Amino acid sequence: MKTIREVQKAFAAADGDALVKLIEEYQSDQRAGIKKLVERGRRKLEEKAAEESRLDTMLSYERSYDQARYICGVDEAGRGPLAGPVVAAAVILPKDVTIAYLNDSKQLSARRRELLYDEIMEKAVSVGVGMASPARIDEINILQATYEAMREAIGKLSVRPDVLLNDAVIIPGIDDIPQEKIIKGDAKSLSIAAASVIAKVTRDRMMMAYHQLYPEYGFDKHKGYGTAEHITALQNVGPSPIHRRSFIKNFT
Repeated sequence: MKTIREVQKAFAAADGDALVKLIEEYQSDQRAGIKKLVERGRRKLEEKAAEESRLDTMLSYERSYDQARYICGVDEAGRGPLAGPVVAAAVILPKDVTIAYLNDSKQLSARRRELLYDEIMEKAVSVGVGMASPARIDEINILQATYEAMREAIGKLSVRPDVLLNDAVIIPGIDDIPQEKIIKGDAKSLSIAAASVIAKVTRDRMMMAYHQLYPEYGFDKHKGYGTAEHITALQNVGPSPIHRRSFIKNFT
C-alpha cells in the first residue's frame, strides 16, 4: 500500500483523465488523509468543468458568425482616470481557442492579467493597440478619443477583420466592417475579454513607467484613477504633464 505522501504526490501531478483514475482508485480508501485528497480532486474536476463551460459560453457570440474567418474583439482601458492615455486593443483569436481563466480584465488579478497577456499575444491571429494622449483627450473629449484609439487599434491588425465585436459601442468612421455592440461584452465574449486584457495591461505598464517620472502622484498604485491619495497629491503638487486638464478642473 502506498503511503499518504506518495498518493499526495500522485494527486498533485495528476489532471484530467489521470486525476479521474486516481479518484476511482482511492475513493474507497478509509485513511483520513486520502479522503481529503479524493475530495480535493473532485473539487478540482468540478472547477475545471465549470471553467470549461464558462469559456464555451463566452464563445457564443463568436460562433454566431460561423461564416466569418476573422472575428475581432475591441475594448478600451482608461476612460475614467484623471491622468494618462486611453488605450484600445483589437484582438483576433483563432476559432474555438482555449485560454483558461480569460475574463473581463476588471475581474482578474494583476498577476493573472500579465499571464493572460502573454498567452493572448502568443495565440492570437493578430493584435492591434491604439491610444490617445491626455492632450488629445482634452482636445476632442474622452469619447471621441476612445473611438480614435479603437480605430487605430483596428488599423494596426495584420489581417482585415470580417466582423467587430465591441464592448458597448458602435465605432463611428468604420463603415466597411460589420459591428456588433455587446453590453458588458468583456464578460460575454472571449474576443472582447482578450482585448480588455491587452488594453488594461498595456496601459498599466505605461502608468508604471510614468510613476518613475512622476513618483509624487502614486501612479503605481492607482494608475491615474481619482483616488483620495491621487487627488491630495494633485492638490499639493499640481498637475503633471500627463494629467487630463479637462478632468481635473474640480481638483486644482
